[in-house]
Amino acid sequence: MKVLITGSQGQVGQCLVNVLSERNDIEVVAYDRDQLDITSEQQVQTTLTELKPDVIINAAAHTAVDKAETDIEMSYAINRDGPLYLAKAAQTLDTLLLHISTDYVFDGEKLEPYVETDTPNPKGVYGQSKLAGEEAVAEHCSRYAILRTAWVFGEQGNNFVKTMFRLGKERPELGIIGDQFGGPTYASDIANALVMMMDQFSGKDQSGVYHFSGQPYVSWYQFAKAIFEAAEKNGVLDKQPQLHEITADQYPLPAPRPENSRLNCSKVQSVFGIKPSDWLAALKNIKAYS
Repeated sequence: MKVLITGSQGQVGQCLVNVLSERNDIEVVAYDRDQLDITSEQQVQTTLTELKPDVIINAAAHTAVDKAETDIEMSYAINRDGPLYLAKAAQTLDTLLLHISTDYVFDGEKLEPYVETDTPNPKGVYGQSKLAGEEAVAEHCSRYAILRTAWVFGEQGNNFVKTMFRLGKERPELGIIGDQFGGPTYASDIANALVMMMDQFSGKDQSGVYHFSGQPYVSWYQFAKAIFEAAEKNGVLDKQPQLHEITADQYPLPAPRPENSRLNCSKVQSVFGIKPSDWLAALKNIKAYS
């Protein structure tokens, strides 16, 4: 089986390469933007026609949430047009397309965790462009799965864990937002979830949207507290900084963030047997983030 990974140098992309490269039954083709620019329809069509992959896993995305507010054209090119071109090519080749999306498609005003059938209402350009990408995949490809996730962290790339680690070494005190809630999600767990979905995908009746993120749900403040506790326990930080809980209003950013980013993951567990990401277990490997 031939699997094409787009966005192979991103957080999840690198994890996918690592996981699939260990499989003797899979030929991995890993492309980052230098090898395949998904915003070019001609390049996508030509490349996929030549490769004829059995599965495409699209891990490419414009994830700079604040930059997206001004870099609108690029956000839509990568997050909407790229998935559109991949979906059209996948449909022509009868290829399974797995596409990663985000909690930012919701406005965060719901009190309970979001389920897949909740109506999206993104507040910012990033979420709007990602929703447009979801719609393009669903409209133009019959064999697909969209995996929404949230608060991604891992050993590669830039993420909240690495930021906390750096700031914890530089400052004795930190103010962390305590009124936004979600499920931190380990990038390697996302990769494994996608591979499990790929292995078990049996027909168009499984096509649709799925939620996958970490549990237990926490605030950014609680997440930071857990990070520093793990860092001190594992001897990679001499002393934890003093944390102060602040509100999102006290730390204004260009792009609005959902107050509630909690995703209900029962569907993906029911259909594919995939349990939520155990982010606390992932923090035991805290040395790798330094």
